[in-house]
Amino acid sequence: MSNIYLRQAHPDDFERVVEIIKGAKKTLFDRGVNQWQKGYPDESILKRDIEEGINYVLILDGVIVGTAALQQGYDRDYQNISDGRWSEDSEVTYSIIHRIAVEAGHKSKVLYTSLIQQLLTMSYHLGYRDVRIDTHPDNLVMQHVITDSGFLEKGVITLDVDDGVRKAYQILLK
Repeated sequence: MSNIYLRQAHPDDFERVVEIIKGAKKTLFDRGVNQWQKGYPDESILKRDIEEGINYVLILDGVIVGTAALQQGYDRDYQNISDGRWSEDSEVTYSIIHRIAVEAGHKSKVLYTSLIQQLLTMSYHLGYRDVRIDTHPDNLVMQHVITDSGFLEKGVITLDVDDGVRKAYQILLK
């Protein structure tokens, strides 16, 4: 049986995080998904995530196999939603899962699901019951992982980076 857990990234995890993100960019490119193909997320963003304590890594049998940023508070990109709306029970502040990636070559759907579930637990632990995530409209694999993790599609948001249009999802934890 595998040992899998989540922890906050350390500065010495930076190179591994970059490696996983680069692999995810290649996977997206190979699938024809125009997400993360113009530099975003770059090394300065990943380094800042670690420095700010919002980057988490997924450990499988002692090896980092996944990464994500878990932002708390407010994100202006999530304020204007079209083709839908956030839940009526939304909170003013919330957690947002950003820059999520799992190393290529692993059973990625299982690891993505595990990473999301553990980030939900961390959000709850930090006091956030409203959790949001987005993905590119062509990223069908991630859309399935997100909805299989209990998120509901809420509409479309436009980001200031990475050619912007994204499907937006939300889950309210009880």
